[in-house]
Amino acid sequence: MSRHQYDLIQCMKQPGKSIGLVCSACEGRCPLCDSYVKPTTKVRICHECSMGHLNNKCILCANYLGDDKELGTPAYYCLECVRLEKDREGCPRIVNVGSLKSDMMIRKKKEQASTPALLK
Repeated sequence: MSRHQYDLIQCMKQPGKSIGLVCSACEGRCPLCDSYVKPTTKVRICHECSMGHLNNKCILCANYLGDDKELGTPAYYCLECVRLEKDREGCPRIVNVGSLKSDMMIRKKKEQASTPALLK
């Protein structure tokens, strides 16, 4: 979870057997502290986050990973989070879209709606 975006909410349910996958943009990042240093332990996510509409999405940014998850790579906790036992707190999947990202989506929709009017 990004340290700089305080509006993001993690799932935090009991982790299951499924391994959390990340997209190429988030590859190498620790899902708890955003560190790129010394990845050690694979991220486990809960059963609910590994099923349904969240199945083929990155656990950090919710980017689509493809039908067979061919674009995803396993997520890892950094050594410091493992030492502090933060990896045992629960499922680290981000379950909401932050206000910055939702504002960006709304702005893009407004721009796309106004663009055809300018072309006429």
